[in-house]
Parts: sequence; C-alpha cells; structure tokens
Amino acid sequence: MLPNIPVDEALLQEALQDLDNLIGIRSLKQEIHDIVAVTKFQLSQGEKLLNNYFYHTLLIGNPGTGKTTIARILAKLFKALGVLERGHLVETDRHGLVAGYVGHTAAKTNEKIDEALGGVLFIDEAYGLTNHHTMSDYGQEAIQALIKRMEDDRGKFFVFAAGYPDNMESFIKSNPGLSSRFDKTLKFFDYEPEDLIQIALNMFELATKKITAKAESHLKKYIHFLYQFRDKYFGNARTMRLLVDDILKKHKLRLSQQSESASERKNPNLIILEDLQHLVFKPEEIEFTRKRIGFRGSSN
Repeated sequence: MLPNIPVDEALLQEALQDLDNLIGIRSLKQEIHDIVAVTKFQLSQGEKLLNNYFYHTLLIGNPGTGKTTIARILAKLFKALGVLERGHLVETDRHGLVAGYVGHTAAKTNEKIDEALGGVLFIDEAYGLTNHHTMSDYGQEAIQALIKRMEDDRGKFFVFAAGYPDNMESFIKSNPGLSSRFDKTLKFFDYEPEDLIQIALNMFELATKKITAKAESHLKKYIHFLYQFRDKYFGNARTMRLLVDDILKKHKLRLSQQSESASERKNPNLIILEDLQHLVFKPEEIEFTRKRIGFRGSSN
C-alpha cells in the first residue's frame, strides 16, 4: 500500500520563494504556479497522486536560460506536494547513460533510472543521445531503455530532458515513442536586456562589490550591445557570469597595481569605470560558440 504523503507546506513555500526570486521568466513562473494550484486542488478532492501523477517534461531553451535551476525547483515542489516520494534530482547526460560496448548501455541507463526512482532523472543536452551517427553508437539503445522504463514505471519517477530548441526537435523526432512519452514542454526564452542587467548587478552584490554610477552606465550599454549582436549560442545568464568575472579580474589587477596609499586601494570593494574600459563596442570582439558560450572581450 502506498504511503499517504501530506503536503509539506514549509518546503512548498520555500520552493515557491526560490521560483519567485528568479529574475525574468515571468510566464514560466506563472505556469508553474498554476501547476501547483491545480495539484493542490486535486489533493483537496482526495485524489491519490503518488505514483499516479505524470510529468515527464521537455525543457527547451537557449544556453543560460535557467533550465537546470527550474528542474531543481520543480523536483522540490513535487516532493513538497507529495507526488514524488523522495523528490531528489539525479543529473546526467549522454556520458552517464551510454556505454561503449554492445549490451552495456541498457544496463547503464537502467542503473541511472533506478537511482532516480521516487524523484527526477534530469538529462542535460538530451539530444546528445541522438546526434552521433556512427555504427558503434549506442544512444538509441539508451533511448529504448528509457522509453520502456518511462512507461513501465510511469508515475514512479519523472524524466526531465533539457536542451537547445533546434537540437531537441531532432531528439524528439529520432524515435516515434519519445514524443508520446513526454507530458509537458516548458519553453525558456532569452532574457531581455533589463533582466540581464539585473542578473549582472546581483552577481556583483553577491561578490560584495559596489559599482559606481559611471561604471554601471557603461555596463548597461555594453549588455544592450551584447544582446543586439547575440546569436543562437548566446549564453544569457552564463554570459553575464563570464562578463562579471572578467570585470572582477580587471578590478583585482587594477588594485594590485596601486600603491598602498592610493585612494583606490582604500575602496577595494568598489567597481569603477576603469575596470570596464576594456569592454569595447565592436562586434568582432565578441564570440558566442558552442565550445565557449558567452563573452570574449578585448584585451585592449
């Protein structure tokens, strides 16, 4: 007999707070709030959702749009609502599912699924299972094992498959049984410039740094510039992390070159315009690639 798991209100509110604290993704946050509201209503009507609630989900979006973060929050929410017994998140990718020898991949995939029972199996860059077109590739073997378990153990664990839009379309089309197994698709859109600016400023705050008005003005203009020239490999929040890290390195270099008596050394937590002057507004000085998604600034 399945246990009757009550709603953990404290954990539920904690997870919803984590969700609401995220910058941007407003429509996605509302969608998740709606899922929580409907699920709570079902529970209030006496429905038994443990092992009877289905939420195999595709998370589709460009780099740095929060797919992994949302996956972790959803796992916490489903645990709080009592629809998952453990609510843990097992993160994996092609390497964690595919073996190098005939017959080994199914066993490896099943081991990872067993680890995720009662929680969520999060497959990052899931299209990696299908974009190897060699005779010795066993990605399809992993997919077949995954499809079987998604059906046989439906409700006992959720699969979250994440990846970039174009690649995930190919992933779903690679096997006729995949599209019918996923109950939901969550789409993650690029952050707007104002959201990216807030993400960057929050990162400075977390690093206990303050930024002067002139430096902040330059930063905002540069982020708008990056957004204008972004391509499909633009890293969104990941690009902001690279940008902030780059500015912090310039900041430390400037301080290291100041004398002990210099006024700048007396304000080691202050980011000034000089720390951003290497950021030039030239499209040829930025690069967004699959190998290095994000920011490459001029050293001049």
